Amino acid sequence: MGIKINENQNIFSIETKNTSYIFGVDNLGLIRHLYWGNRIDNINDFQMPVLNEVSTNDPVHEITPEEFPVHGGLRYKETCLKVNFSDKTREIVLRYEGYEINGQELIIKLKDNHYDFDVNLHYRSHYDYDLMERWVEVVNNTKDQVLVEKIHSAQFHIPYEGLNFSNTCGHWGAEQQRFTQKMSFGKVVIENRRGISTHNHNPHFILDKDATESTGEVYFGALKLSGNFKGVVEQTQYGETLVQMGINEFDFELSLEAGKSFIAPAIICGYTSRGFERMSHNLHKFANDNILRSGLRPVLYNSWEATEFKVTCNEQIKLAKKAKEIGAELFVVDDGWFGERDCIYNGLGDWYVNEEKFPNGLKPLIDEVKGLDMKFGIWVEPEMVNPLASLYKEHPDLIYHYETRVSDTSRGQYVLNMTKKEVKEFVYQMLDNLLSSYEIDYIKWDANRPISQAGVEKDIWYKHIEAIYDIVKELKKKHPDVLFEACASGGGRTDYGILGIFDDFWTSDNTDAYDRLKIQNSYSYIYPIKAMRAWVTDCPNFLSQRVIPMKFRYHSAMMGTLGIGCNILKLSEDEIELSKEMINEYKNIRHIVQEGSFYRLENTSENDYALFQYVKEGEVLLFAFLPQSKLGHRAARVKLRGLDGDKIYKFQINEEEIEKSGSYLMNQGIDIKLIGDYDSKIIKFICK
Repeated sequence: MGIKINENQNIFSIETKNTSYIFGVDNLGLIRHLYWGNRIDNINDFQMPVLNEVSTNDPVHEITPEEFPVHGGLRYKETCLKVNFSDKTREIVLRYEGYEINGQELIIKLKDNHYDFDVNLHYRSHYDYDLMERWVEVVNNTKDQVLVEKIHSAQFHIPYEGLNFSNTCGHWGAEQQRFTQKMSFGKVVIENRRGISTHNHNPHFILDKDATESTGEVYFGALKLSGNFKGVVEQTQYGETLVQMGINEFDFELSLEAGKSFIAPAIICGYTSRGFERMSHNLHKFANDNILRSGLRPVLYNSWEATEFKVTCNEQIKLAKKAKEIGAELFVVDDGWFGERDCIYNGLGDWYVNEEKFPNGLKPLIDEVKGLDMKFGIWVEPEMVNPLASLYKEHPDLIYHYETRVSDTSRGQYVLNMTKKEVKEFVYQMLDNLLSSYEIDYIKWDANRPISQAGVEKDIWYKHIEAIYDIVKELKKKHPDVLFEACASGGGRTDYGILGIFDDFWTSDNTDAYDRLKIQNSYSYIYPIKAMRAWVTDCPNFLSQRVIPMKFRYHSAMMGTLGIGCNILKLSEDEIELSKEMINEYKNIRHIVQEGSFYRLENTSENDYALFQYVKEGEVLLFAFLPQSKLGHRAARVKLRGLDGDKIYKFQINEEEIEKSGSYLMNQGIDIKLIGDYDSKIIKFICK
């Protein structure tokens, strides 16, 4: 189950519950793609057609749909691998050496026909999730160093032209802005070159053939990499669309020493003929079942908006008591607790507790928080150092720099060279000491600037993030109950590379409840709801300057893993009571939100309703938002999805108890009428 092989023709099929991915070895010894789509059980139906040149300007290597094209020969197309051998040969010629099967994983073994250099293509079936993972391993068995100048993890062939390509664009405070464009001839490139964050594009691809939420063919993949990635989507001259993704070759070179190997980050990918909804469900369920830590995420309170850098023990205790009163389960102290940290220009790198702010250390605050039966969390930015910090003054060589250049500061800080052994050990020891000395349950790990002056070695763009992964993995071995949140100046590290190593995403510094509806909607196409941190914050919002009612703000944040970031000491009695009510409601429904199936529902009204649904077994939630009424306050006819058509569902609208069949709710639907500006509603349906 998962892998089929036609030994006579060297044709391979990676199968999932509903799909097949088929390729084989052709007459030239090339690994050629044959099919990706709905499941075809009989692998013997496939044969390897012989390709002929179109002309001398269209050689066979150029038109062959190779699974993993390499640089060299009569190839002028995008290639996945380019190396420089010790004798300065910059061409790879691979021959097929056989295959190996390890459970649900197929390994295609290739070797250069002159150099003792192996390329192993890995395919793993996630059968029940209709997903597959692909990655490549290169092995240098020569006696000399090989320079890897480019390595992409896989190439995908899609047998259509005129597809719709989707990804996200944006910048700080406006991450996850989904866009769709029609593919035509030429190439679309999405990438990150900054080393730290991915606010502009996200390392995934979605290609669809005029799909809707519930119909149509969708091909998709997400790269398991934070930092410098690249994706190339191209409609070729030969009637297909291809996609490559992997480490960005921008300023990249990997020195592969004799006897060493390198494994490129995997791409988790899939196909469905049932629209975007099925794509999202497959990815979300896989992430929840196999990547994310089990258990529901706690409701957190974060102190940043209340105090910013003016953190003191007594003030934090006041906030903790109020946070407990409204129902928070986790209290997180944000920036400002350490070093000489009173602004962005000092403190980073000096990770000792500020004695003026905490005369007796963090223990009195933590004891109060624990005494209130809450968990305790803290903010760190371990990859950075300020020029004024003691760490930099004593060890200026620990940052990325050139001896002959003035190092750039951004947000008043430098980036530590995480590829240095001593820096990696320093960061690990600092965090281990913090977690060993104090009863800390949650680490909010931030990173607020990109890398510059990267140094002589061109592999730092990849090795930097590998160091982060390694540190957190090791910390979790020693401190297995600690949750880690991935923050990079907002939503800069939202990807499958960091997911699972870290437990939560900080989706964006933009906490405006209206903006967040779009950000969260875009996020939901690829990433699981359970990892999406969303906060209720003060108004006017610091970015948009909008004033939005608190109920709307709560409902927006309750679509993910709820957090509160208001200055709760300044809330009115009515706002406190509403907060208690909303948080209590969230606790009663969060198992559906965090672990249920998520649906993006169609808006049938001329009013701009935003409609979302969650289903977990017999429980259903409908979130309805109306930012602004217009055109006579028209209602929206809402058709639910994913219900049992034969079962009866109880729900309440305007204090009226109603019972309808699942079939009725999915086909006829119900009318939802919100009124005014920033009205919102959550309706719960219970299957009888």
